[in-house]
Amino acid sequence: MTFETVLSSRDDTGVRTITLNRPDVLNAMNETLIEETALAFKQANEDDKTKVIVFTGAGRGFCSGDDLSQHPEDVTPAHARKAIEAIQKVTNEISLGPKVVVGAINGWAVGGGFEWAVNCDFPIWAESARAFFPELYWGMFVTGGVTALLPALAGLNNARELLFLGEKHSAADLQKMGVAWRVVADAELMNEADSVAKKIAALPQGAVQDMKRTLARTATTDIDAAIVLETEATIRGFLDPETAERVKAFGG
Repeated sequence: MTFETVLSSRDDTGVRTITLNRPDVLNAMNETLIEETALAFKQANEDDKTKVIVFTGAGRGFCSGDDLSQHPEDVTPAHARKAIEAIQKVTNEISLGPKVVVGAINGWAVGGGFEWAVNCDFPIWAESARAFFPELYWGMFVTGGVTALLPALAGLNNARELLFLGEKHSAADLQKMGVAWRVVADAELMNEADSVAKKIAALPQGAVQDMKRTLARTATTDIDAAIVLETEATIRGFLDPETAERVKAFGG
């Protein structure tokens, strides 16, 4: 299937590469990109020939988060719920789907893009990559199950730092925290991601999928509960008039 904002291709070893493809806006999330990313992962998870997924972004960034130029000024509760549930579909496919996901994180990973990087099972970051969560500055909330995943990966204090303060962090910072699994030279990013993916693709896939499924349910606090709570908190943020003003100022 051909997408407008996402590329998806599989090699003969069973490694599928899913690439966010709005490079002119650093792969910012609009409605189409979110829907197509969820669908691309769903198809990959249901494809018997796909063993491992590499997830990356085209151009100079992985994903710069919400496309503020397309953020609606008048948000209804129904629109807010639909938008947030669409984002959480991506999380469910990456974090709770059966296929291992190797992240190849290049350039900026911001907000929802940072969340998708955290969702990856093996997040490999380029040396020049940087990330932050601006949501609380806007009066918004995070999604992606990161309220469960970050404390498990980085500890509660580091999770609080990332989520409350919204400061920009380098790949090296994130590796020290435990958020980035591996940091490599920019030029080696895709080679390293492909190498790791092929090692996992060569393993017995029944055991691999059982391991991913078990770790997803036991190594974090309740990610399902986190996703529900995040959704409700983000909808509240969407409907807050102060949030609309802050988002407008941030994007303008």
